[in-house]
Amino acid sequence: MTLGDSISKNAILLGAFALLTAAVLAGTHLMTKDRIAAAERKAAEQALLEIIASLPEKHDNDLLADSLDIPASLQKTLHWQGDENVYLAKRSGKVIAYLIPAIAPEGYSGDIKLLIGITPSGMLSGVRVLAHKETPGLGDKVETKKSDWILSFTGRSLTAENSSAWAVKKDGGDFDQFTGATITPRAVVKQVKQSVEAFNSWLLKEQSHLTQQEPSND
Repeated sequence: MTLGDSISKNAILLGAFALLTAAVLAGTHLMTKDRIAAAERKAAEQALLEIIASLPEKHDNDLLADSLDIPASLQKTLHWQGDENVYLAKRSGKVIAYLIPAIAPEGYSGDIKLLIGITPSGMLSGVRVLAHKETPGLGDKVETKKSDWILSFTGRSLTAENSSAWAVKKDGGDFDQFTGATITPRAVVKQVKQSVEAFNSWLLKEQSHLTQQEPSND
C-alpha cells in the first residue's frame, strides 16, 4: 500500500467516525429534548403556582398556555428582549394576576432571572428567582430553599408614599440585606421595584384604552 493510499484510507475512516459521532449526538439530543422540555415546563409551572398561591381566588386556566407577548415598551425595563411572555392567571375568564419575567442585571455575579406576580390592583402576589450565579452561602439566599427572604415581597404594593421603602435597609429601605452580601438583594429589590412601577403604568394605560373603546349605552 502506498503512502497516498494509506492517507486516503485514514481520511475515510476519520470521516466515517465523525459522521457516526454526529449521528449519535443528534440521536441523543432528539431522545432527551422532549424530556428536557417537559422538565423545564414543570419547573416553570411550579414557579408560577408558588407565586399565585397567596391569592384569595384560585385560577382555573392553564398558566403556561394563557399568555401575552411582553409589550415592547416594557422590554427595556424588564431587560427581556428574547422570546418570553407575560403569563396570565385567570378565574372565570377574568385576570387575577399577571406573571412577569424580568432580569436583574446588577447581581454580584451577573444576571438574576426573576418571575414577578402582580394583581390588577397592583399588589405583588409573589416573586421568585428562576436562575442566578450568585455566591453559594451568600447571594444564593434569594432562593426559597436557602431562605425565606424572597417571600418579603408578597402582599406589597408600590405607591408614591412608600417608594423610598423599596430598598435594602442599608440604603434606608425596608428590605433586609444578607450578611456579607448586600449587592444581590439590592439588585433584586431594585429590579422588582422598576418592573412593578413600569408594569403598573402600562396596565393603567391599557385599561384606560379599553374603557375608551367600550360602546356607549346612550
